[in-house]
Amino acid sequence: MTTTVDVGKPVGKGSPGAAAARDPRRRRTGRIRRIGLPYLLLLPALILELLVHLVPMVIGIVMSFKELTQFYIRDWGTAPWSGLDNYKVSVDFDAPVGEALLHSFLVTVGFTLLSVGLCWLIGTAAAIYMQDTFRGRGLLRALFLVPYALPVYAAVITWVFMFQHDNGLVNHVLHDQLHLTDKPSFWLIGDNSFIALLTVSVWKGWPFAFLIVMAGLQNIPGELYEAAALDGAGMWQRIRRITLPSLRPVNQVLILVLFLWTFNDFNTPYVLFGKTAPEAADLISVHIYQASFVTWNFGSGSAMSVLLLLFLLIVTGVYLVLTSRGRRAADA
Repeated sequence: MTTTVDVGKPVGKGSPGAAAARDPRRRRTGRIRRIGLPYLLLLPALILELLVHLVPMVIGIVMSFKELTQFYIRDWGTAPWSGLDNYKVSVDFDAPVGEALLHSFLVTVGFTLLSVGLCWLIGTAAAIYMQDTFRGRGLLRALFLVPYALPVYAAVITWVFMFQHDNGLVNHVLHDQLHLTDKPSFWLIGDNSFIALLTVSVWKGWPFAFLIVMAGLQNIPGELYEAAALDGAGMWQRIRRITLPSLRPVNQVLILVLFLWTFNDFNTPYVLFGKTAPEAADLISVHIYQASFVTWNFGSGSAMSVLLLLFLLIVTGVYLVLTSRGRRAADA
């Protein structure tokens, strides 16, 4: 016996399907499930982020209000409450601790501005040059990305050997071959340590700028350059009038990321100089490490870390406000 079903017959008002369609609670439950599913999938990552970043941040803020020295490391919760004393000592620029922190902050600002500027300039120039088609372009792109792909420790320790005074490659080239210096230089101590740190930072950071700018150049229509060439615009005019304005959104994000990475960089100076950096290359990240793990004053080091966090938050907020205003003005 064959049973036929009329699929075209509308659902009656009294059928279970119609009752479910008219039930607002079921519709609300289905909508909540659809909306909540993405957040449910993100929940493991959010919990991991909370454990890895936010919880240590909160603990560090609490530690900055305590007189936490080596005597309370075993049970830091029993350390006496010091209030704002650690912050007052850190910002007292007439005292030795505050004066040293201010010097480290100024060195870090100068180092960051030079490093970010050179990374952006070299990366942008290399990306623009790589837009033209020529033999070996793919191989050259891969070579440009090698410093960025290398592990930080392996890359910096190689520079440590090259900066050696007696048998380093840098002194061999500059002094023995090119005769640019009267005698071999000490690159890892004294004033030259700033130049050595800047060299390693730029060498390690410019491929990232090259990669981001090269990706941004792919979104610029080639017809703009063809029209500019027909109008008689030279290479520099095309870069100034077409390339740089088109790359403005990319550069805004790139500069901010480079600034935050460079200002917070700890691995490069630590591997290059060790626990105690020279005065000329005393970056604030290493300075805070010394205040915490060398002098064993974790309360003071935590206060310096919180001050650094507040400074970066303020700079980031001001930068985002200014760039958003400039973007709206350009669009208007």
